[in-house]
Amino acid sequence: MSRGLVLAACLLLSAGYLAHASRTEDTLPRIPFSRFPMVVADWQGHAAPDFDPQVISVLGVDEYVNRTYVRNDQEAQLYVGYYRSQREGSQIHSPMNCLPGAGWAPVTTATASLAIGPSGERAVINRYLIQKGLDTRVVMYWYQSHGRVVASEYWSKVYLVLDSIRLNRTDAALVRVIVPVDDNRPAPEATAADAALDFARAIAPLLGRHLPS
Repeated sequence: MSRGLVLAACLLLSAGYLAHASRTEDTLPRIPFSRFPMVVADWQGHAAPDFDPQVISVLGVDEYVNRTYVRNDQEAQLYVGYYRSQREGSQIHSPMNCLPGAGWAPVTTATASLAIGPSGERAVINRYLIQKGLDTRVVMYWYQSHGRVVASEYWSKVYLVLDSIRLNRTDAALVRVIVPVDDNRPAPEATAADAALDFARAIAPLLGRHLPS
């Protein structure tokens, strides 16, 4: 069976289970994203425009942070969308499902290794190169829930069902970092990818306060 069919089957099973789950979902205290640091390592942040209400309705997100961080003349865009419960309403979906709708086409797909803890724990995250016209950007993103970081949408759905049974929780988040590719820099794509990974590495230890384990 192809991976696409397995994912489709998993989505149907998770939707069926979550729709019929009757227990009130457990929620843990968390710090709102309004208190996410504006200064992260040597990156200085400022708020990006709020999403249109229609966009928020489509995303189904309960809370999000949307900011641009700058280091010298390098820019990194941060979006984290938090879903308190995925039993009712929207579930997290891959950015690769919505970016093409905004005119962005994936050029290359790969993964990167991200340090996520003080003890040297590492996780695999997604790394894409996307393009719209002459504009090219590096995108890194992952799914995060209950202290777990995964790149695969398939496994994020599997864990969604398992955690709903084991922990009575379906809260989770999508974390996305976008860095523009500047053709005036040496090795522009590699430079943008290094900056995206450096910024992701800086924010990773901070997310746990806002995304409860």
